Amino acid sequence: MDTRIYIIGHVNPDTDTIAAAMGYAWLLCERDGADAIPARAGATNPQTTWILKRLGLEPPLLLTDASPRFESVTRRFDTTPPDAPLRDAWAIANRTWGVAPVVNDDGTPFGLLTSYSLFDFLAQLIGPHPRRQEMRIAEILDLPCREACDTRVQSFQANGRIRDSLNRILRQEGDDFLVVDDKGLYLGVCRQRDVLNPPRLRLILVDHNEPGQSLGAVDEAELLEILDHHRLGNASTHVPIKFTVDIVGSTSTLVSERIEDAGLSAPPALAGLLLAGLLSDTLILASPTTTERDRRAAERLGRWAFVRAGPLAGETVAGWGQQVLRSGSGLATRDPKEIVSSDLKLYEAGGLKFAIAQVEVTDLLQLDEHRMGLEAALEELRERRGLDFAMLMVTDVVDNNSLLLSVNAPPILNDLPYPRLPDGTRRADGVVSRKKQLLPVVLGLLES
Repeated sequence: MDTRIYIIGHVNPDTDTIAAAMGYAWLLCERDGADAIPARAGATNPQTTWILKRLGLEPPLLLTDASPRFESVTRRFDTTPPDAPLRDAWAIANRTWGVAPVVNDDGTPFGLLTSYSLFDFLAQLIGPHPRRQEMRIAEILDLPCREACDTRVQSFQANGRIRDSLNRILRQEGDDFLVVDDKGLYLGVCRQRDVLNPPRLRLILVDHNEPGQSLGAVDEAELLEILDHHRLGNASTHVPIKFTVDIVGSTSTLVSERIEDAGLSAPPALAGLLLAGLLSDTLILASPTTTERDRRAAERLGRWAFVRAGPLAGETVAGWGQQVLRSGSGLATRDPKEIVSSDLKLYEAGGLKFAIAQVEVTDLLQLDEHRMGLEAALEELRERRGLDFAMLMVTDVVDNNSLLLSVNAPPILNDLPYPRLPDGTRRADGVVSRKKQLLPVVLGLLES
């Protein structure tokens, strides 16, 4: 049984998502001895990429789809070449469930010896002829494997989704299939009964609980736990799970509290990453989402991160926070399509599907020369995702204000309490949090 547990955040991962996944996976390994693997549901954004490089950490495993793969039901059986005597394949089949893979010298599968192919071979070899019926078993076992091998057995790529091939599998007469890598080389054998009931990926979701923000096919996984700090929007589960949604500014805060509760301290680089996730989500503890627990977490993580032998030796919370925010800000060096999709959340309310993206800058004047390109990218995003409207929140992390761009906004959003400027944007003074400030206002209008 596969005991691995994947800890993963939302699509379009931000720094808090990556930090929470890596931090919680480390805790589960250290505290519980679990085989916990941090994962991500998309590419890291420029801020997170810079932070990981600065701390000397590798990004988590990329896992974009929870649908079971053929590799999860594959057994790597011993093989024999086509010209080897049948006795070699017979010996393998006696140690497996009655099958023996026959593989060419170049590593590609030639076919599969099964009880059906062996019976068919004997029927053709002996048939009704009296003299052939007197053949000794030793003579038959000296014949080459290729003559008793079924070369019509289907092959499936190990990383292929099982659900995409179910119709092909159900149409096949045989019960056994070959599994190959992306170059067509033999990896193993799988059985139909295992393919029809594959093991589910075991997941813990961090920094989100809404299915629309999760990796693909999350409903095909076994969900073990959710650790989050956003609004509720979770799907139902078949069995009870651990579920924590708390009122703090970042999921990194929750992870750091659990590390402390276990009597542990995170390694300096990991502590620096968790601190970056906290400071990024709370705009260096200035966001209205910030709580006293976040401030205590920042002190705790700084104590673990700023040790003499660590990569952040001599840093301060404020200094590290400024570096974190600067690494993710700016419009000039980034493609508009990447800007509107890197920190994006999808929602549904009032019968409308919409998205709110956010980008951080150090000066809202940057928006003047990039506004048209961002609006075009926002419209392309809306059409590609099949959304009713889309918004981009351009947030000044220095002055703690935002400008709002929107495309195809419904008339009800004309009542947003933010003044419209001559260029069509809206100025939202003091608004820096999508989760706590902007989204509740939008939802309140759409659901009124």
